[in-house]
Amino acid sequence: MPERILVVDDISANRYVIATWLQHSGYAVVEAASGGEALRLVKESLPDLVLLDVRMPDMSGFEVCERIKADPYSAAVPVIHLTASAVGVTDRTQGLARGADGYLVEPVEPEVLLATVDATLRYARARRQAERLAGRLAGLSDTTLAINMAGTLDDLLRAAADGAFRMFGGPATVFAPTEEGSRYVTCDKDGMVAADSPLLDPGGVPRGPTMRTTPGSDWAGVLAPPVAAEEVRVALARVQGRPPVGVLVEAALAFGDDDAHVLSQLSMGVALAVEALRLIDEERRIALTLQRALLPRSLPRVEGVELAARYVPASAKAEIGGDFYEVIELGGKLMVAIGDVMGHSLHAATVMAEIRHAVRAYASEGHPLDEILRQVNLLMLRFLPRELATVALLLLTPSTGEIVMCNAGHLPPLLVSDRRTEYLSMPGPLLGARLHRPGEARFTLEPGEALVLVTDGLVERRDLTLQEGMARLQELSGTVEDDLEAYCDRVIDTMMRPDHEDDVALVVLRRAA
Repeated sequence: MPERILVVDDISANRYVIATWLQHSGYAVVEAASGGEALRLVKESLPDLVLLDVRMPDMSGFEVCERIKADPYSAAVPVIHLTASAVGVTDRTQGLARGADGYLVEPVEPEVLLATVDATLRYARARRQAERLAGRLAGLSDTTLAINMAGTLDDLLRAAADGAFRMFGGPATVFAPTEEGSRYVTCDKDGMVAADSPLLDPGGVPRGPTMRTTPGSDWAGVLAPPVAAEEVRVALARVQGRPPVGVLVEAALAFGDDDAHVLSQLSMGVALAVEALRLIDEERRIALTLQRALLPRSLPRVEGVELAARYVPASAKAEIGGDFYEVIELGGKLMVAIGDVMGHSLHAATVMAEIRHAVRAYASEGHPLDEILRQVNLLMLRFLPRELATVALLLLTPSTGEIVMCNAGHLPPLLVSDRRTEYLSMPGPLLGARLHRPGEARFTLEPGEALVLVTDGLVERRDLTLQEGMARLQELSGTVEDDLEAYCDRVIDTMMRPDHEDDVALVVLRRAA
């Protein structure tokens, strides 16, 4: 399509001559006889260049140029003054100072005019290309940040499709493999559509980024009909032998080498972000499987004691933690342990496993509770010197209700009875610290009284301080249902948000009335 030049002169003969020269050189020409008409044509159909006379009946060419350059819509359009009347140095200086890109004095040779027009347009094309590339690179940077901050595959694909739509100014589709096939998101001026499809793998895609131009009909299942009717540019990227991810835009929107490079970089960024999400999810599944395998499969049946327990992993968007509980029958007594390893990762889950096994082992050997915590602390200082954990231990004699307690930095248990609901003071430094440890504490659990032990994931979150959460749990526990399972369900449903970022362990024991 030829470049369009607006010729502005109030003398028709001058416009005719200039237009003829330009048309013979392959340019499309639009004419205007006044400054007002020129401004209207610039706004209606943006030309590639304006040849502008200085002396006109309604306003000067200087003012027309200023108004063209002041409007963001037309500011990049080059303007060349072409005049036979304003030929002085002052006129030339004023014209260039008020925004013109060139200044020619008539009479002018056709070769000089055409060479000036060609040079000015060449510079304007290069400037537009550089500005477009800079805009797309900025968009690529913003989109890369957004996709790497996404917590789910859907959020990632939506961020990538929105970024591609903004960068290339037209419909964009992004897809990635899932366990069942592929997930794709299409973004256009009407919004976003997300859906599943059979696996999208065109075959023959090597590791790394690949660029292809194909008929849109090859991708009709994921493209809107108008786009499927066109040629599309497909940027594919494969990592770790997985099926590729892809970014699709109309070929007309990504026609240059720079455009292809930006599109290719976007697809590779999406592939790496998808792989990172997959690895995080895989690690989380491994850690969750490990935790569930290590937690008690069932609670012991002890005469005179009712028991209920829960373990709730962190939401799918968060990392797994190191919370655990243990309930063991030891020679007619009941030992309850609850703890939390600092950190959220597969490593935290493995540290939790080591601490839990150590507690079980020392308890099975018959050590007092304070000695169990001392030995576990020594073990951590020697073999896990960078780790910290909290553990609370209780040993209940069901027939008498006597409870021996020992704590290592964990939340105190909540005592619930008809007369009171209060936290039992259990001081003690956390495990992994070389600090003095107090001995055991004792009290008697009366018939009908209950103890509630929790980890901090239940009572602390972004919108709730630890103190506020503990007060809320105390309020909710003013009455404990006859069915302890119902009590656990009510507390968890009330206290926990769907997007909770920490795992939770909860143990409730009640001495039979």
